[in-house]
Parts: sequence; structure tokens; C-alpha cells
Amino acid sequence: MSEGMGREQRCALLAEAEPDELIQLADACLGDGARLRVLVSPEVGCITAQVREPVAAERFLLGDVLACRAEVELAEQRGWAVRLGDDRAAVLAAAVLDAEAQAGRDRAADVDDLCRAVAERGHRQAEREWAELAPTIVEFEELT
Repeated sequence: MSEGMGREQRCALLAEAEPDELIQLADACLGDGARLRVLVSPEVGCITAQVREPVAAERFLLGDVLACRAEVELAEQRGWAVRLGDDRAAVLAAAVLDAEAQAGRDRAADVDDLCRAVAERGHRQAEREWAELAPTIVEFEELT
């Protein structure tokens, strides 16, 4: 099994990755001829999105969102993925990458590298958003 990151974190980052990068890396993982079994073919449905309100930290249901899920077995290791939207090829590729990393196969480090790149893109995007919001922050003085 890949020691780079936890499975939950890896699956969350694969859910955010660009479809092209998922598919390209999954193709490379399958290039060695390893046997792939699709256990749950990509299926599209709705899932309920739940969020946490940041001030009171209370959870509430935001609504239903379109999602696609798949499950595979690669080199006797199961891989699983869920992504928002209906891109069946991308969710299947993400499941292959999860199995590759879980099995600790040759491309497991590449899967971890992709996840780190996705995380870094997310951090940069958040920094850009905060930079845009910073001029609108109102700071209050405390009266004593």
C-alpha cells in the first residue's frame, strides 16, 4: 500500500483532479497489462450534499447533487471513486488510481504526486480568493 497519504485524503483529491490527468495516469497504470475487473461500472445518481456552517459548526443539508461512482479491482486490490458530475471515464480512472496506490504498485508514487499537485492547486486557488476578499474585510476597534 502507498505510504504517501491516507486513502480518504487521496480519494478526496482524486475527486477534484482534472479528468485528463486522471485518464492519462490510469492508462499508464494499466500499461503493464495488470488485470482490471470493474466491480461497479460507473453509475450516475444524486447524493445529498451536507455542509457545516462555519460559525456555529452546525451541519445542514445543502441539497442533492449529481455524482458518479465506480469500483474496480486491480492486482487483487479494490479501488473506489466518487466524483461530482457525470463523467464516467474520469470516475473509472480515479478508481483505477485508488487501486494502484492501495496495492503499492509501480505508479503509486505518481498517484501521490498527482494528489499533491491537486492539493497545491486548491491551496493556490484559496489564496487567490482570500486575496480578492481581503480589501473588503472590515476591522472593528474595541472600545474600552
